[in-house]
Amino acid sequence: MVEKIITLENVSLVEFLGPDNQNIRQLAAAFPGSKIISRGNEIKIQGQMPVIARINEILSSLIEHYHQYGAITDRNVSEYIAAADDEQQERIIATVSPADVIVFGAKGGVIKAKTPNQQKLVDTVMKHDLTFALGPAGTGKTYVSVALAVRALKNKEVKKIIISRPVVEAGESLGFLPGDMKEKVDPYLRPIYDALEDMIPAEKLKFYQENKIIEIAPLAYMRGRTLNNAFVLLDEAQNTTPSQLKMFLTRMGPTAKVMVNGDRSQIDLPTKQKSGLLQALDILRDVRGIGFVEMTAEDVVRHRLVKEIVYAYDRYDVQTQRDQATRPTRDLYRPHPDSRPESDFPTNGSTSLPVNREQQL
Repeated sequence: MVEKIITLENVSLVEFLGPDNQNIRQLAAAFPGSKIISRGNEIKIQGQMPVIARINEILSSLIEHYHQYGAITDRNVSEYIAAADDEQQERIIATVSPADVIVFGAKGGVIKAKTPNQQKLVDTVMKHDLTFALGPAGTGKTYVSVALAVRALKNKEVKKIIISRPVVEAGESLGFLPGDMKEKVDPYLRPIYDALEDMIPAEKLKFYQENKIIEIAPLAYMRGRTLNNAFVLLDEAQNTTPSQLKMFLTRMGPTAKVMVNGDRSQIDLPTKQKSGLLQALDILRDVRGIGFVEMTAEDVVRHRLVKEIVYAYDRYDVQTQRDQATRPTRDLYRPHPDSRPESDFPTNGSTSLPVNREQQL
Protein backbone atom coordinates (compact mmCIF):
# COMPACT_ATOMS: atom_id res chain seq x y z
CA MET A 1 0.00 0.00 0.00
CA VAL A 2 1.28 3.45 -1.01
CA GLU A 3 0.70 6.71 0.86
CA LYS A 4 0.50 10.27 -0.48
CA ILE A 5 -0.08 13.54 1.42
CA ILE A 6 -1.62 16.61 -0.23
CA THR A 7 -1.29 19.97 1.54
CA LEU A 8 -4.08 22.50 1.03
CA GLU A 9 -2.77 26.08 0.75
CA ASN A 10 -4.81 29.29 0.56
CA VAL A 11 -7.97 27.25 0.91
CA SER A 12 -10.84 27.61 3.38
CA LEU A 13 -11.09 24.13 4.85
CA VAL A 14 -14.78 24.53 5.68
CA GLU A 15 -15.62 25.57 2.11
CA PHE A 16 -13.38 22.96 0.48
CA LEU A 17 -14.01 19.92 2.69
CA GLY A 18 -17.70 20.67 3.22
CA PRO A 19 -19.75 20.29 6.43
CA ASP A 20 -18.44 17.37 8.48
CA ASN A 21 -15.92 16.66 5.68
CA GLN A 22 -18.76 15.45 3.43
CA ASN A 23 -16.84 16.20 0.20
CA ILE A 24 -13.93 14.00 1.29
CA ARG A 25 -16.35 11.33 2.50
CA GLN A 26 -18.01 11.33 -0.92
CA LEU A 27 -14.65 10.99 -2.64
CA ALA A 28 -13.64 8.14 -0.32
CA ALA A 29 -16.93 6.32 -1.05
CA ALA A 30 -16.10 6.32 -4.77
CA PHE A 31 -12.84 4.45 -4.06
CA PRO A 32 -13.71 1.85 -1.39
CA GLY A 33 -10.38 0.06 -1.77
CA SER A 34 -8.44 3.14 -0.61
CA LYS A 35 -8.32 5.30 2.51
CA ILE A 36 -8.63 9.13 2.53
CA ILE A 37 -8.00 10.96 5.80
CA SER A 38 -8.30 14.74 6.34
CA ARG A 39 -6.38 16.30 9.22
CA GLY A 40 -5.94 20.05 9.40
CA ASN A 41 -4.86 21.30 5.98
CA GLU A 42 -3.47 17.88 4.96
CA ILE A 43 -5.23 15.10 3.07
CA LYS A 44 -3.61 11.68 3.38
CA ILE A 45 -4.36 9.05 0.69
CA GLN A 46 -3.53 5.37 1.16
CA GLY A 47 -4.04 2.65 -1.45
CA GLN A 48 -2.69 1.18 -4.67
CA MET A 49 -0.66 3.49 -6.87
CA PRO A 50 -3.09 3.65 -9.85
CA VAL A 51 -5.98 4.53 -7.50
CA ILE A 52 -3.93 7.17 -5.66
CA ALA A 53 -3.08 8.75 -9.02
CA ARG A 54 -6.80 9.01 -9.91
CA ILE A 55 -7.71 10.48 -6.50
CA ASN A 56 -4.86 12.97 -6.82
CA GLU A 57 -6.18 14.06 -10.24
CA ILE A 58 -9.65 14.61 -8.80
CA LEU A 59 -8.36 16.58 -5.82
CA SER A 60 -6.21 18.75 -8.12
CA SER A 61 -9.29 19.50 -10.24
CA LEU A 62 -11.30 20.35 -7.12
CA ILE A 63 -8.57 22.70 -5.87
CA GLU A 64 -8.55 24.50 -9.24
CA HIS A 65 -12.35 24.70 -9.13
CA TYR A 66 -12.22 26.19 -5.61
CA HIS A 67 -9.72 28.89 -6.59
CA GLN A 68 -11.92 29.80 -9.56
CA TYR A 69 -15.35 29.73 -7.89
CA GLY A 70 -14.60 29.96 -4.17
CA ALA A 71 -16.65 26.93 -3.11
CA ILE A 72 -17.04 23.19 -3.60
CA THR A 73 -20.43 21.40 -3.58
CA ASP A 74 -21.21 17.69 -3.47
CA ARG A 75 -22.39 17.99 -7.09
CA ASN A 76 -18.94 19.32 -8.09
CA VAL A 77 -17.34 16.31 -6.41
CA SER A 78 -19.67 13.92 -8.30
CA GLU A 79 -18.92 15.60 -11.64
CA TYR A 80 -15.14 15.39 -11.20
CA ILE A 81 -15.36 11.74 -10.10
CA ALA A 82 -17.42 10.94 -13.22
CA ALA A 83 -14.95 12.85 -15.43
CA ALA A 84 -12.06 10.85 -13.96
CA ASP A 85 -13.96 7.60 -14.67
CA ASP A 86 -14.43 8.62 -18.32
CA GLU A 87 -10.71 9.40 -18.68
CA GLN A 88 -9.82 6.06 -17.11
CA GLN A 89 -12.04 4.25 -19.61
CA GLU A 90 -10.36 6.05 -22.49
CA ARG A 91 -6.97 4.89 -21.22
CA ILE A 92 -8.21 1.29 -21.01
CA ILE A 93 -9.65 1.46 -24.52
CA ALA A 94 -6.17 2.25 -25.83
CA THR A 95 -4.86 -1.07 -24.44
CA VAL A 96 -7.83 -3.38 -25.15
CA SER A 97 -9.21 -4.46 -28.51
CA PRO A 98 -12.54 -2.60 -28.95
CA ALA A 99 -13.98 -5.60 -30.78
CA ASP A 100 -13.78 -7.68 -27.59
CA VAL A 101 -15.44 -5.14 -25.31
CA ILE A 102 -19.18 -4.70 -24.76
CA VAL A 103 -18.80 -1.85 -22.27
CA PHE A 104 -16.42 -0.65 -19.57
CA GLY A 105 -17.52 -1.05 -15.97
CA ALA A 106 -17.99 1.65 -13.32
CA LYS A 107 -14.57 0.84 -11.83
CA GLY A 108 -12.79 0.67 -15.17
CA GLY A 109 -13.11 -3.09 -15.66
CA VAL A 110 -13.74 -4.63 -19.06
CA ILE A 111 -17.12 -6.31 -19.63
CA LYS A 112 -17.08 -8.69 -22.58
CA ALA A 113 -18.50 -12.01 -23.74
CA LYS A 114 -16.90 -14.92 -21.88
CA THR A 115 -18.26 -17.87 -23.88
CA PRO A 116 -19.00 -18.57 -27.57
CA ASN A 117 -22.75 -18.41 -26.98
CA GLN A 118 -22.46 -15.11 -25.13
CA GLN A 119 -20.58 -13.77 -28.16
CA LYS A 120 -23.30 -15.21 -30.39
CA LEU A 121 -25.85 -13.32 -28.30
CA VAL A 122 -23.91 -10.07 -28.77
CA ASP A 123 -23.71 -10.62 -32.54
CA THR A 124 -27.40 -11.58 -32.81
CA VAL A 125 -28.55 -8.44 -30.98
CA MET A 126 -26.46 -6.34 -33.37
CA LYS A 127 -28.25 -7.90 -36.36
CA HIS A 128 -31.84 -8.12 -35.07
CA ASP A 129 -34.30 -5.69 -33.54
CA LEU A 130 -35.92 -8.48 -31.50
CA THR A 131 -33.88 -11.24 -29.85
CA PHE A 132 -34.87 -14.12 -27.58
CA ALA A 133 -32.09 -15.31 -25.23
CA LEU A 134 -32.81 -18.67 -23.61
CA GLY A 135 -30.83 -20.72 -21.16
CA PRO A 136 -30.33 -21.92 -17.58
CA ALA A 137 -29.35 -19.84 -14.58
CA GLY A 138 -25.84 -18.43 -14.48
CA THR A 139 -25.25 -18.20 -18.22
CA GLY A 140 -25.03 -14.39 -18.18
CA LYS A 141 -28.26 -13.64 -20.04
CA THR A 142 -29.24 -10.73 -17.82
CA TYR A 143 -25.73 -9.36 -17.35
CA VAL A 144 -24.81 -9.41 -21.05
CA SER A 145 -28.20 -7.93 -21.99
CA VAL A 146 -27.81 -5.03 -19.55
CA ALA A 147 -24.26 -4.44 -20.86
CA LEU A 148 -25.59 -4.27 -24.42
CA ALA A 149 -28.26 -1.79 -23.32
CA VAL A 150 -25.68 0.41 -21.57
CA ARG A 151 -23.45 0.31 -24.64
CA ALA A 152 -26.32 1.38 -26.89
CA LEU A 153 -27.06 4.30 -24.56
CA LYS A 154 -23.42 5.41 -24.32
CA ASN A 155 -23.04 5.20 -28.11
CA LYS A 156 -26.21 7.31 -28.49
CA GLU A 157 -27.88 4.54 -30.51
CA VAL A 158 -30.93 4.93 -28.21
CA LYS A 159 -32.17 7.68 -25.93
CA LYS A 160 -33.22 5.50 -23.03
CA ILE A 161 -33.10 2.03 -21.48
CA ILE A 162 -36.28 0.32 -20.32
CA ILE A 163 -35.92 -2.89 -18.31
CA SER A 164 -38.85 -4.93 -17.04
CA ARG A 165 -39.65 -8.16 -15.22
CA PRO A 166 -42.88 -9.91 -14.29
CA VAL A 167 -43.44 -9.70 -10.54
CA VAL A 168 -43.81 -13.40 -9.67
CA GLU A 169 -42.71 -15.03 -6.42
CA ALA A 170 -40.37 -18.01 -6.84
CA GLY A 171 -42.43 -20.80 -5.33
CA GLU A 172 -43.25 -19.04 -2.06
CA SER A 173 -45.67 -16.43 -0.83
CA LEU A 174 -44.09 -13.35 0.72
CA GLY A 175 -47.40 -11.99 1.91
CA PHE A 176 -47.99 -8.27 2.33
CA LEU A 177 -44.97 -6.09 1.61
CA PRO A 178 -44.79 -2.65 3.25
CA GLY A 179 -43.87 0.59 1.48
CA ASP A 180 -44.83 2.35 -1.73
CA MET A 181 -44.99 0.64 -5.13
CA LYS A 182 -41.26 1.09 -5.80
CA GLU A 183 -40.33 -0.45 -2.46
CA LYS A 184 -42.65 -3.39 -3.11
CA VAL A 185 -41.23 -4.32 -6.52
CA ASP A 186 -37.55 -3.40 -6.06
CA PRO A 187 -36.63 -6.80 -4.54
CA TYR A 188 -37.80 -8.50 -7.75
CA LEU A 189 -35.67 -6.13 -9.85
CA ARG A 190 -32.52 -6.35 -7.70
CA PRO A 191 -30.47 -8.35 -10.26
CA ILE A 192 -31.02 -5.55 -12.78
CA TYR A 193 -29.81 -2.89 -10.32
CA ASP A 194 -26.75 -5.02 -9.48
CA ALA A 195 -25.76 -5.24 -13.14
CA LEU A 196 -26.28 -1.52 -13.76
CA GLU A 197 -24.24 -0.58 -10.68
CA ASP A 198 -21.34 -2.62 -12.09
CA MET A 199 -21.43 -0.67 -15.34
CA ILE A 200 -22.40 2.92 -14.47
CA PRO A 201 -20.95 5.13 -11.69
CA ALA A 202 -23.41 5.59 -8.82
CA GLU A 203 -24.01 9.33 -9.32
CA LYS A 204 -24.47 8.97 -13.06
CA LEU A 205 -26.87 6.04 -12.58
CA LYS A 206 -28.88 8.12 -10.11
CA PHE A 207 -29.02 10.96 -12.65
CA TYR A 208 -30.18 8.58 -15.39
CA GLN A 209 -32.94 7.15 -13.21
CA GLU A 210 -34.16 10.52 -11.93
CA ASN A 211 -34.44 11.78 -15.52
CA LYS A 212 -36.10 8.58 -16.83
CA ILE A 213 -33.16 7.83 -19.11
CA ILE A 214 -32.95 4.44 -17.43
CA GLU A 215 -36.32 3.06 -16.38
CA ILE A 216 -36.78 -0.15 -14.41
CA ALA A 217 -40.40 -1.18 -13.95
CA PRO A 218 -42.64 -4.23 -13.49
CA LEU A 219 -44.20 -5.66 -16.63
CA ALA A 220 -47.67 -4.42 -15.70
CA TYR A 221 -46.46 -0.83 -16.26
CA MET A 222 -45.82 -1.50 -19.97
CA ARG A 223 -49.46 -1.71 -21.01
CA GLY A 224 -50.62 1.08 -23.30
CA ARG A 225 -47.12 2.41 -24.04
CA THR A 226 -45.19 2.63 -27.29
CA LEU A 227 -41.54 1.87 -26.58
CA ASN A 228 -39.62 3.87 -29.16
CA ASN A 229 -35.98 4.96 -29.56
CA ALA A 230 -35.10 2.74 -26.62
CA PHE A 231 -33.27 -0.44 -25.72
CA VAL A 232 -35.97 -2.58 -24.07
CA LEU A 233 -35.22 -5.70 -22.03
CA LEU A 234 -37.75 -8.16 -20.62
CA ASP A 235 -36.06 -10.46 -18.11
CA GLU A 236 -37.46 -13.70 -16.60
CA ALA A 237 -39.93 -13.94 -19.48
CA GLN A 238 -40.75 -17.57 -18.62
CA ASN A 239 -42.95 -16.14 -15.84
CA THR A 240 -45.15 -14.12 -18.18
CA THR A 241 -48.59 -15.29 -19.22
CA PRO A 242 -49.35 -15.52 -22.98
CA SER A 243 -51.38 -12.29 -22.85
CA GLN A 244 -48.63 -10.45 -20.95
CA LEU A 245 -45.88 -11.40 -23.40
CA LYS A 246 -48.05 -10.55 -26.40
CA MET A 247 -48.79 -7.17 -24.78
CA PHE A 248 -45.07 -6.54 -24.24
CA LEU A 249 -44.00 -7.53 -27.77
CA THR A 250 -46.65 -5.32 -29.34
CA ARG A 251 -45.27 -2.25 -27.46
CA MET A 252 -42.23 -2.29 -29.79
CA GLY A 253 -41.76 1.01 -31.62
CA PRO A 254 -40.13 1.43 -35.06
CA THR A 255 -36.70 2.43 -33.66
CA ALA A 256 -36.59 0.10 -30.63
CA LYS A 257 -34.16 -2.70 -29.86
CA VAL A 258 -35.87 -5.43 -27.81
CA MET A 259 -34.50 -8.43 -25.91
CA VAL A 260 -36.52 -11.18 -24.20
CA ASN A 261 -34.68 -13.41 -21.73
CA GLY A 262 -35.97 -16.59 -20.15
CA ASP A 263 -35.19 -19.95 -18.60
CA ARG A 264 -37.56 -22.82 -19.47
CA SER A 265 -36.50 -24.77 -16.38
CA GLN A 266 -37.51 -22.11 -13.83
CA ILE A 267 -41.17 -21.33 -14.43
CA ASP A 268 -42.77 -19.99 -11.24
CA LEU A 269 -46.30 -19.57 -12.60
CA PRO A 270 -49.22 -21.55 -11.07
CA THR A 271 -49.26 -25.17 -12.27
CA LYS A 272 -52.18 -24.79 -14.69
CA GLN A 273 -50.93 -21.48 -16.16
CA LYS A 274 -49.11 -21.75 -19.51
CA SER A 275 -45.88 -19.78 -19.89
CA GLY A 276 -46.11 -16.95 -22.41
CA LEU A 277 -42.47 -17.54 -23.36
CA LEU A 278 -43.04 -21.18 -24.34
CA GLN A 279 -46.07 -20.19 -26.41
CA ALA A 280 -44.20 -17.33 -28.09
CA LEU A 281 -41.33 -19.66 -29.09
CA ASP A 282 -43.83 -21.94 -30.83
CA ILE A 283 -45.64 -19.09 -32.58
CA LEU A 284 -42.67 -16.90 -33.57
CA ARG A 285 -40.01 -19.50 -34.36
CA ASP A 286 -40.33 -19.03 -38.14
CA VAL A 287 -40.87 -15.25 -38.20
CA ARG A 288 -38.10 -13.57 -40.19
CA GLY A 289 -36.16 -10.81 -38.47
CA ILE A 290 -36.28 -12.34 -34.98
CA GLY A 291 -33.09 -13.71 -33.46
CA PHE A 292 -32.93 -16.75 -31.14
CA VAL A 293 -29.91 -17.69 -29.01
CA GLU A 294 -29.87 -20.85 -26.91
CA MET A 295 -27.47 -20.90 -23.96
CA THR A 296 -26.40 -24.17 -22.32
CA ALA A 297 -24.70 -25.33 -19.13
CA GLU A 298 -21.39 -24.79 -20.92
CA ASP A 299 -22.06 -21.04 -20.74
CA VAL A 300 -22.45 -20.94 -16.95
CA VAL A 301 -20.05 -18.33 -15.57
CA ARG A 302 -20.95 -18.55 -11.89
CA HIS A 303 -19.42 -21.00 -9.40
CA ARG A 304 -18.29 -24.24 -11.06
CA LEU A 305 -20.92 -26.15 -9.07
CA VAL A 306 -23.72 -24.24 -10.82
CA LYS A 307 -22.76 -25.97 -14.08
CA GLU A 308 -22.84 -29.37 -12.37
CA ILE A 309 -26.21 -28.56 -10.78
CA VAL A 310 -27.69 -27.66 -14.18
CA TYR A 311 -26.34 -30.90 -15.69
CA ALA A 312 -27.76 -32.95 -12.79
CA TYR A 313 -31.23 -31.46 -13.15
CA ASP A 314 -31.12 -31.98 -16.93
CA ARG A 315 -30.29 -35.67 -16.42
CA TYR A 316 -33.08 -35.98 -13.89
CA ASP A 317 -35.63 -34.39 -16.26
CA VAL A 318 -34.59 -36.69 -19.13
CA GLN A 319 -34.84 -39.80 -16.93
CA THR A 320 -38.25 -38.72 -15.61
CA GLN A 321 -39.54 -38.31 -19.17
CA ARG A 322 -38.20 -41.77 -20.11
CA ASP A 323 -39.85 -43.35 -17.08
CA GLN A 324 -43.18 -41.79 -17.96
CA ALA A 325 -42.88 -42.87 -21.60
CA THR A 326 -42.08 -46.52 -20.72
CA ARG A 327 -44.58 -46.92 -17.86
CA PRO A 328 -47.02 -49.81 -18.66
CA THR A 329 -50.41 -48.64 -19.86
CA ARG A 330 -52.20 -50.71 -17.20
CA ASP A 331 -50.51 -48.61 -14.52
CA LEU A 332 -52.35 -45.58 -15.82
CA TYR A 333 -55.75 -47.23 -15.22
CA ARG A 334 -55.34 -48.77 -11.78
CA PRO A 335 -58.65 -48.71 -9.86
CA HIS A 336 -58.94 -46.27 -7.03
CA PRO A 337 -58.30 -48.01 -3.69
CA ASP A 338 -61.76 -46.92 -2.49
CA SER A 339 -63.55 -48.47 -5.51
CA ARG A 340 -65.82 -51.51 -4.98
CA PRO A 341 -64.48 -54.99 -5.79
CA GLU A 342 -65.91 -56.82 -8.78
CA SER A 343 -67.54 -59.42 -6.44
CA ASP A 344 -70.07 -56.78 -5.37
CA PHE A 345 -71.55 -56.75 -8.87
CA PRO A 346 -73.86 -59.38 -10.38
CA THR A 347 -72.22 -62.23 -12.27
CA ASN A 348 -75.39 -63.66 -13.87
CA GLY A 349 -75.14 -61.47 -16.94
CA SER A 350 -77.56 -58.92 -15.53
CA THR A 351 -76.69 -55.29 -16.06
CA SER A 352 -78.69 -54.09 -13.06
CA LEU A 353 -76.99 -52.24 -10.27
CA PRO A 354 -76.22 -53.89 -6.91
CA VAL A 355 -79.15 -54.00 -4.54
CA ASN A 356 -79.20 -51.54 -1.66
CA ARG A 357 -80.16 -53.96 1.11
CA GLU A 358 -80.83 -51.17 3.60
CA GLN A 359 -83.70 -49.97 1.44
CA GLN A 360 -85.19 -53.49 1.33
CA LEU A 361 -85.48 -53.73 5.12
